[in-house]
Amino acid sequence: MSTLTGRVLKNYNGYYYVVTPTKEAYTCKLKGKLKQNRFSLATGDMVEFELNPKAEGEGMILKIMPRKNFLVRPTMANLDLFVLTMACVTPDFSPIIADKLLLLAEQAKIPVVMVLNKMDLASPEQVEGIASIYRRIGYEVFPIAAKSSLGIEPLRERLKGKICAFGGPSGVGKSSTINAIDPTVELRTGQVSEKIGRGKHTTRFAELLPFAGGYLADTPGFGNLYLEGLEKEAVPLYFREFAEFEHGCKFCPCSHTHEPICGVKEAVASGEIAASRYESYIDILRELKELQEREGKRLW
Repeated sequence: MSTLTGRVLKNYNGYYYVVTPTKEAYTCKLKGKLKQNRFSLATGDMVEFELNPKAEGEGMILKIMPRKNFLVRPTMANLDLFVLTMACVTPDFSPIIADKLLLLAEQAKIPVVMVLNKMDLASPEQVEGIASIYRRIGYEVFPIAAKSSLGIEPLRERLKGKICAFGGPSGVGKSSTINAIDPTVELRTGQVSEKIGRGKHTTRFAELLPFAGGYLADTPGFGNLYLEGLEKEAVPLYFREFAEFEHGCKFCPCSHTHEPICGVKEAVASGEIAASRYESYIDILRELKELQEREGKRLW
């Protein structure tokens, strides 16, 4: 029986929706042997599948093709760009969530662009204060107001032809931003709950949506982001600005926490590294320590 290759656009209730390079769409399930093995089949994966001779438009997935990259949170494969989407206000910008998502993208070696939505609800000083922190360390930042399409055109041009996943907490406007980029998408959007200060989870699963020769993916929001499986020794590698100052550290390796002579801590004190970034770094180390202590591992 002949086989085809295609990309998983979404998976839902055990069904995988696959499109071939010639844009033919199929609804697939997993072949029994593959289903028995431990695997992680994600939106964005390239797969090999065979057609079901008894049901037109259906197939059975035989194997997952090698991945270019894999992002753990949100779970996506083979991305060209990760679009880290945050709100300037309502909900307030969260440095720790932004920095955790950047860490995961750095770990997966996926280029990142940052979107700062709801700029129209914040002061210019607030917007620039956030944007400057990340631009200074090499990230592209796009301040926008999705509801009015302010600032959308440069972002639209940047994403053309790319396979992109939007990721961020609930209520920041990921779906609204995608709608502004491509109004034909018409994703459901939710308003932020005034009572609890965060958005409703309007997106239930990741789905790749065709756009300008590539794809855009909205992903489910979240209230917190956990970093299970991350080793504390690797964390400094994913704060890209640290590398410039590590030559000033007396010890190698240096944790940049308690050491008396540390180039990174000196750079924080002088303002060359943003205090919010260093605070996120310390918070992440603390979270990993607590997580691993709960698992009964003595690491410190």
